[in-house]
Order: sequence, then C-alpha cells, then structure tokens
Amino acid sequence: MRINLYGQLARLILATLLLGSAAAAAQESPQVLGIKRSLPNGLVWLFSEQHGLPLVTLQVTVKAGVLRDPPGKAGLANLTALLLLQGTKQRSATQIAEELDFLGARLSASGNDDYALISFTVLKKDLAAGLDLFQDVLLNPAFPAGEVKQKVSQVLASFQSDEDEPGIVASRAFHRALFENHPYGHPAKGTPEGLKAIRRNDLVDFYRTYYRPNNAILSIAGDLTQQEAEDMVDKVFGSWESASIPELKIEPPASLNKTEIKIINKDITQANIVWGHLGIARDNPDFYAFQVMNYILGGGGFASRLVDNIRENLGLAYSVGSSFNPGLEPGPFAVGLETKNASAGEAVAQVIETVKRLRTEPVSEKELNDAKSFLIGSFPRKMDSLAKRASLMGYVEFYNLGLDYPWRYPELLKNITPADIQTVAKKYLHPDRYLLVVVGNEEKMRFTSSLPSPGEEEKKNEAKSN
Repeated sequence: MRINLYGQLARLILATLLLGSAAAAAQESPQVLGIKRSLPNGLVWLFSEQHGLPLVTLQVTVKAGVLRDPPGKAGLANLTALLLLQGTKQRSATQIAEELDFLGARLSASGNDDYALISFTVLKKDLAAGLDLFQDVLLNPAFPAGEVKQKVSQVLASFQSDEDEPGIVASRAFHRALFENHPYGHPAKGTPEGLKAIRRNDLVDFYRTYYRPNNAILSIAGDLTQQEAEDMVDKVFGSWESASIPELKIEPPASLNKTEIKIINKDITQANIVWGHLGIARDNPDFYAFQVMNYILGGGGFASRLVDNIRENLGLAYSVGSSFNPGLEPGPFAVGLETKNASAGEAVAQVIETVKRLRTEPVSEKELNDAKSFLIGSFPRKMDSLAKRASLMGYVEFYNLGLDYPWRYPELLKNITPADIQTVAKKYLHPDRYLLVVVGNEEKMRFTSSLPSPGEEEKKNEAKSN
C-alpha cells in the first residue's frame, strides 16, 4: 500500500512539474523537457525556462569519454576534462577558483564512460561575469605543464588509497577481466600506467580533436526567457569553431563463453564479491524490461529477491544488490555483496540460484507492479532541480531518447508482463557462464560443491581441447 501511495504522490509531483513547464513561455509543449535548437557551427542546445529560483545552470556534454581513450593512455579523456579548470590563456587555476568563490558559483568538469561533462551554476544577477569565466574555461584551456604534473600526481595517489578499499579492488578487477582491452575495462580516471604515459601534448591534441561544438550538447535550465537564452548562446558559443570528428572505431567487448573465477587474497574479515557478465547497451530495445527485471532481482534494495533471500532469510550478507550500466557499448551486469570469508561460496551459490529462478519461473504480479510503481514514481526526482533537469536534457539528447522521454517513460514500462521479464532473464542472464571476483582471506574461504574451485574451469577447458 505504501508503494502505491508513493507512486500516486510522485505522479502528482510530476504533474506539478509539467504544469510549471507548460506555464513557461520557452516551452513549445507541456509534454517536453524544453526546446531544442542548433547553431551554424553544429552545437545542439536545449533550454528549459524555470523561474522558481534566480539561478541559471549550463551543462556541456562533450562526446569525449573513456571510449575515446587511446590505447596505452587510459585516463586521457578524464584528465583533459579535469584540467579545463586548472588554467586558461587568461586565468590561472587560482584566479578561476577565486572568481568562482566571489560569484558563489559552482563549476565542475569530469569524464565518464561515454562523454565528458562541464557543469556551471550561477545566480542570474551574476550571469554576465559567470559566462565570461565559463566561456574562457571551455574554449581557452592552457593545460599548464605544472598543473598537468600536479593533477596526474593527485590521481596516481588516489590509486594507492583505493587499495585499502576491498570493494573498489573487486570492482576494478571485475571490469578489467570482463572487458580486457576494451576502454570500459578501466575506470574513468584511467590506470597508473596510462596516466604515466600521458604528456601535455596528448591533452592539447585530445582537446583540439574532440572539444568541438559539432561534438557537443549544451543544456540550459533556469531563470531566463527563450530570447535571453538564444542571445546568450549566440554570444558565448557562436564563435566556437567546428571541425571534423574522427569516427569512433572500437571492437565490441566479447561475451564470456565459460565461467571464470578470480581470487584476490587479502587478510580481511569480510569477502567482497562481484559476480556477473556482460549486460546490454543503452539503445537495446529490451532496456526497459531489463531495468524492471534488475529491480526485482537486486536493484530494488529491500524490495529485491537477493536482499530477501541472502540477507533477510539466510543472513549471509549485510549488503547485496545487482546493477547494470548500459552505455554506447554493452556495459556490465553485476551482483555485488559482502559476506564472511567462510560463507563466500554459499553466498555465491545463492546468487546463482536466485538468478536461475528468475529465468525458470515467472515473477508475481505484485513484484512486477511494485517494481513499475517505484521506477515510474521515482522518475520526477531526476528533474527536481535545475542541475538535474539540465543533466536529464543532456542525457536524453545524447542517447536519442527525445525531450518527451519523461512522459513516455511510464508507457514504456506499463505493458511489461511477467513473461517479458522471464524472456529477458533467459536472454541476458547467464548462470552457467559468468565472471566471479572475490577479494578476501583465501585460506578461510570455502566454496560449495555446486561451484567450481578457482582454476577448475580452466583445467576442464584445457582437457576438452586436448
């Protein structure tokens, strides 16, 4: 009953947001996030007129994420984004920080798997000064040698601290083994080897190649009229020079054809486990059924089967859940959990059994309806602030979902049936061929007879080939 009430409340909030958008002159329709325009230089820009607060948020999505990292220089895309804030041809890193502090503005830049993001929020009254700074940071980065060296040192140091986090160690090892040489195999910040190989000229070349208006999306949300937004975009971004963008050529990640188990020995009391395999890309038509299936399996927290079985009923783990991360390329599907070293094997066996059950038995109507209600009801939180709204506009444009996506989303989930969930589970979940990474005390771990011991599968495959 509580979930149904939550869903009703969320739909009321969504309706309120829609009414607010409809009242704004910038909106062409009450059923879209904002308007979409483009400049002669190829920049696509989106605008949502919101007068609730005297703020303006701009977000630039550049198609220059981890997928563009060149071989041997993992981390170049993220490092390029980070260094935008570390000095321009007119301002030092200190001057940039001081101006932001004086304006009370927020400016950030980072890279992720598919794109880089540069986000800026400023008070409407300080917009002119803020835009001068934002334009300089985006269009005139200097990549000072001293700042490059310092930023690389900072990122390298973070790898040392990561070694003290078993969950991070397990996740990194899982991605590295699952994706191998594919860019998704390393974190956005790169690898120590890749960062050490990066030179200042690499950053300059990467910026000149990919930071172009015809390779970017600008999202604007805030206290502006449509005319003010158009004048601002023309003035600030109209001089940004376009260029030919190299075609993205990457071999897709290969699916597992066998079970692989990797043990990383650490003298810790809790084993950190990641179990999974390749998932799906964002443009996969089964995305929405997969999303609902994942919620039921382990993405729904205490409402999920993994938590109910492994934590609540068996007491094997304090935390357990499943996730999937679809991008331009198929991302990972993974179940993560922590358990005592001695119960690692039993916990993994229960994960596999829970996955098998999802493939062989239809989910209940209650499970399905609860999952839909939560996913639909929680969607308004994705646009309940200017920053979130700008981010959502950039996301739906990047993945070609359409600016009416929030209003189509309930329809995309509404007709999913138990049979659809079972079909997707059979198609995309593979309890017979998976990657298992365990970080824990190897001497204290026990694997059940239903699981192969580490290295056993490799020996079996070698025997078959001989």
